[in-house]
Amino acid sequence: MAGRKSAVLRRIVNKDGHNNVCIDNVEGMVKLYLHDIWTTAVDMKWRYKLTLFASTFIMTWFIFGVIFYIIGMGNGDFEPGLSSNHTPCVLNVQTLTGAFLFSLESQTTIGYGFRCISEACPLAIFTPVAQLVITGLAEIFATGAFLAKLVRPKKRAETIKLGQSAVVCRRRGQLCLMLRVANMRKSLLIQSQLTGKLFQSNVTEEGEKTQIHQSSVDFHMDSSGESPFLILPLTFYHVLDERSPLSGLTAENLLTRDFELLVTLNATMESTAAMCQSRTSYVPQEILWGYEFKPALFSTPSGRYVANFKFFDKVQASNDPAFVSNNTEKLKLEEDYKKK
Repeated sequence: MAGRKSAVLRRIVNKDGHNNVCIDNVEGMVKLYLHDIWTTAVDMKWRYKLTLFASTFIMTWFIFGVIFYIIGMGNGDFEPGLSSNHTPCVLNVQTLTGAFLFSLESQTTIGYGFRCISEACPLAIFTPVAQLVITGLAEIFATGAFLAKLVRPKKRAETIKLGQSAVVCRRRGQLCLMLRVANMRKSLLIQSQLTGKLFQSNVTEEGEKTQIHQSSVDFHMDSSGESPFLILPLTFYHVLDERSPLSGLTAENLLTRDFELLVTLNATMESTAAMCQSRTSYVPQEILWGYEFKPALFSTPSGRYVANFKFFDKVQASNDPAFVSNNTEKLKLEEDYKKK
């Protein structure tokens, strides 16, 4: 039983929407990531991103500092007892530290005026030109990747709240699976669409067993089929009829079924017209049979509406007579399942 319970709780997508699938044994993974270096840089974690951003500057300063130092060595600028008519390639640079400081001053256009290039070395003249071109491109890439990650629509999706649990109750005389969605910012989300995917094992007519089979689960706000106005907490529903992938779901077999329902909300931000996506998933233990959501929208005497998120995830037993008679038996089944 412990093994079966562990299998039921296995998730493809975590509650916070992050992918829980590990990719392993891919041949040439590093080559694939480097081939699409922009996506790799944008998808980096912040600690790696900050390291890349800082190292881009530090390494280019150091590399070209070494180049200037090698040019000086080739010109004999660091040899003792130089004649008075010897013109060094870079004036006032006698050590690698000085060459590093000159590289830094050149790349950042500080130009203190103490260190400078003479006209005696064409290679030394060409090097800062190459440095500004190469490091300029590197800095544009690092800065662009940094800003792209900072302004990703993914951050906006974190202010879209999907309910921690789903409920099964009746709506307009039909048995429905219902869940809540809310926008926690005043900025609007337009063209909102909620879709679902059901992951479960499946056996084909030919006897082939699929460990993870995907089925589409349609969610509706009302019968119009239009995109809802996501400014208030909304409840979406899926009808559990014979066309549903969840057909045959009952209070008795809910906790013994092995499936995961992935819910995805796609919306467009009104301010930037960028698409954002929020995801979560529900396993059978997070679907409450015979319950309904408590009201989370209230009106004030001043004529305003208040969305109280204290009640967003609160549920209450349904008053439908079809569920009242089964509540006691359902609670007993849940307690027995938890004990096992």
